[in-house]
Amino acid sequence: TAMGTSRMSQCPTTLAELKEAGYKSRTVKDEVRVNLLRKLEEGEELFPGVHGYAESVVPQLVNALLARHDFILLGLRGQAKSRILRQIALLLDDKIPILTGSEVSDDPYAPISKHGRTILEKYGDDAPIEWVKREHRYVEKLATPDVTIADMIGDVDPIKAARGGHILADELTIHYGLLPRANRGIFAINELPDLAGKIQVGLFNILQEGDVQVKGYPIRLALDILMVFTANPEDYTARGKIITPLKDRIGAEIRTHYPEDLDIGRDITRQEAWVERDGTCVEIPELIEETVERVAFLARDDKRVDQRSGVSQRLPITVMETAVSNAERRAMAHREEMIVPRITDLYAALPAITGKMELEYEGELHGGDKIARELIQQSSSHTFDMRAAGANVEDIIEYFETGGAIQVGNDAASSACVQGFKTVPGLIELIENVGLASSNSNDGKRTAACELVLEALVAQKRISRTTAGYVRAPHQGPPQGEGYQGFDPIGGLSV
Repeated sequence: TAMGTSRMSQCPTTLAELKEAGYKSRTVKDEVRVNLLRKLEEGEELFPGVHGYAESVVPQLVNALLARHDFILLGLRGQAKSRILRQIALLLDDKIPILTGSEVSDDPYAPISKHGRTILEKYGDDAPIEWVKREHRYVEKLATPDVTIADMIGDVDPIKAARGGHILADELTIHYGLLPRANRGIFAINELPDLAGKIQVGLFNILQEGDVQVKGYPIRLALDILMVFTANPEDYTARGKIITPLKDRIGAEIRTHYPEDLDIGRDITRQEAWVERDGTCVEIPELIEETVERVAFLARDDKRVDQRSGVSQRLPITVMETAVSNAERRAMAHREEMIVPRITDLYAALPAITGKMELEYEGELHGGDKIARELIQQSSSHTFDMRAAGANVEDIIEYFETGGAIQVGNDAASSACVQGFKTVPGLIELIENVGLASSNSNDGKRTAACELVLEALVAQKRISRTTAGYVRAPHQGPPQGEGYQGFDPIGGLSV
């Protein structure tokens, strides 16, 4: 049974003490099952930090573990597959006893290696015991085409044979690979299809019979392992495949997915994005959070983006981090006490968007940069519609139709931006009436709200702008005069 960490100093150090303490061995799958049942009974959170899977992935995972099955997580990139695998280790006991010096974590009651059996024969009940913590019982391997059987299973080590005076046929000459070293623990293989077919064949008997062979020597190692895998469906055709006999031996195939709800996506981004800045307060308006998240949601429905490859949840995370950094740079230049990202800062994050989208042929014709800009515009429009549906924007549109224009700097201070936006009739009143900002909001938040309104009107083709920085009705020519001349989040706003 598990022994608490508080009793570490009292842990048995010999086999006799272990027996006296009443320790009973159990398989790793039974261990995980028992601890999982305890967590379920006590209502503990099973996978902290993993959002959106409570009604889909988690129940299937629980069923697989309760059934003592090996399993594979099948899903596109950025769906928390690796995080889930690593958290399975939390279902292991705090620590378990092994025979001292064992490379394969030999159970003191039933060692599988010749080293372990020799210790028992030599010392009997005085055989020395050491304890292995749960974090050392999780072994993870990223599958790559250059992985060999020796890496996974082991190989004969001539140096061991020479130093120990053993013949090469002696089991003591084996240098164990990752699988035997993961004995009595969890062995995870990421991106399983990338593993060469002949290596996948080498996993057959491990999963079913527990047999391994090293250099043709029929050595039976009854390994006690929970095998878990991840794979991307696209990998089956792009880089490799899971061979059918191996797939047949994996107990459960569990499909992951992207967040199905915008709020869940926001929770993930809020949890993962690094937005803290030393010594400076950061305030991220909710409308910016929504707009950033919608960029990813829209990209996942865009026909120009390769949906077989997927749009990772890392996209909104890196966009948010970059937007905050752009706002930080601006705040530093103007000695502002608060960092507040706004819509124009999302355009500074274009590299974080284009680098995370694989494009279809049509998308390649448009270009990733143009598609990313359109996604930001569409996202702004959707956010505005959700927060200000039915709002009267006629005064704002009329201002531009009659020749009005505004140019606000991307690097301009928020206070200067607000002064510029006050020249547009009804704009400040609109953001206050629909709750995008209030009269008590700081200038950064008010600027973000005003930019959202104008960006939404551009997306809806009710006003337009050029890369030169002008906003006006589509049919009008360039604005005349000085001062604020255009609204230009594309080229960077300038005053």
